[in-house]
Amino acid sequence: MDDTASPTQRNHRDAALRDRARQVIPGGLWGHLNAANLPAGYPQYFARAEGCRLWDVDGREVVDFMCAWGPVVLGHHHPAVEEAARRQAALGDCMNGPAPVLVDLAEMLVATIPHAAWCLLEKNGTDATTACVTIARAGTGRRKVLVARGSYHGAVPWCSPSLAGVTAEDRAHIAYYDYNDVASAQAAAEQAKGDLAAIIVTAFRHDMARALELPDPAFAQALRDICDREGAALILDDVRAGFRLDLGGSWETVGVRPDLAAYSKAIANGHALAAVTGAERFREAVTKVYTTGSFWCAAVPMAAALATLQELHRIDGPARMRAMGERLRKGLDALSARHGVTIRQSGPAQMPLVLFEGDEGFRLGNAFCSAALEAGAYFHPRHNMFLSCAHTEADIDRALQAADAGFAAVARLG
Repeated sequence: MDDTASPTQRNHRDAALRDRARQVIPGGLWGHLNAANLPAGYPQYFARAEGCRLWDVDGREVVDFMCAWGPVVLGHHHPAVEEAARRQAALGDCMNGPAPVLVDLAEMLVATIPHAAWCLLEKNGTDATTACVTIARAGTGRRKVLVARGSYHGAVPWCSPSLAGVTAEDRAHIAYYDYNDVASAQAAAEQAKGDLAAIIVTAFRHDMARALELPDPAFAQALRDICDREGAALILDDVRAGFRLDLGGSWETVGVRPDLAAYSKAIANGHALAAVTGAERFREAVTKVYTTGSFWCAAVPMAAALATLQELHRIDGPARMRAMGERLRKGLDALSARHGVTIRQSGPAQMPLVLFEGDEGFRLGNAFCSAALEAGAYFHPRHNMFLSCAHTEADIDRALQAADAGFAAVARLG
């Protein structure tokens, strides 16, 4: 590949695929996966992946800091996970009912997650958060659900960030509070008094395009206290952060346990799976609600998940990712200071966000990411990134070399 070529020349195979896609897929692609929303030069299509490296269809290799937007926690194409998936595929995947691995995985999840007395396995994070809300309503006989303003819980009408195709009735029983604001949560609970089914909350505040906020322990405990007082369910949306911060659930870090929790993304290292875990109190409610899907009993993703969790336990995955994330964070701070550029890093080290001070319209962030991409690292200018257990010190150092080129580009903009 010619490293002197312009991004347009370098991405000619990618551009051709985008042109073809626009003819048969509305907009060419959808949602957060649409690279048209990323800085100039970012590829849409990828040829292969291994460990923490990606190769796009035009042959460029990069150190990956999005990890498929979170699902890849051990590294792309992890040998133990893929071998477990291969063995199960040879026996059967989508059958008339589940394979024994369903029970094995459910037992592993209940043993791993302290609040869990039971679990349900599903497919997507949206399945899991929606099931949590449904179970909470069935178990309490109430309707109102409190949601933090700006939080993302999925892509269905009750919680979608888009209002297109959504009616007022879809959200008639949703009320809002502010993340880490105890008074606002108490006020919202008071408005819903007598009809409060649940409070749903993300593991940390990870709204798009703003500094991330870790949960204040006092805030987390306040939500727990409200739910205990009102007889409502505390739902932890751990879809994005689950198994990266703590294998027992992300709020183990603040000493607060939910009644229900939703997991997906990292649960099976890139294989499609989601889970709901819950306390004994809601066991009977689960038996009364109707949740199902054509592929929810597929055995291959379950085998992959079992292998993923076993490996995360074996190597203490959260600690490994935290160490590499801290190495990245320290390196970025040093490089930004060297170039006279002010950045703000936020979020847990395993899931970092880098923003540039005073960067209206993300002009600086986009310039940084485009230049770093050309130099060999795939960062994101607005969304939290993801570390995996495949990132080594050498990979972080290689990415910091690419980041040096990104900071130089920002410095040139003045």
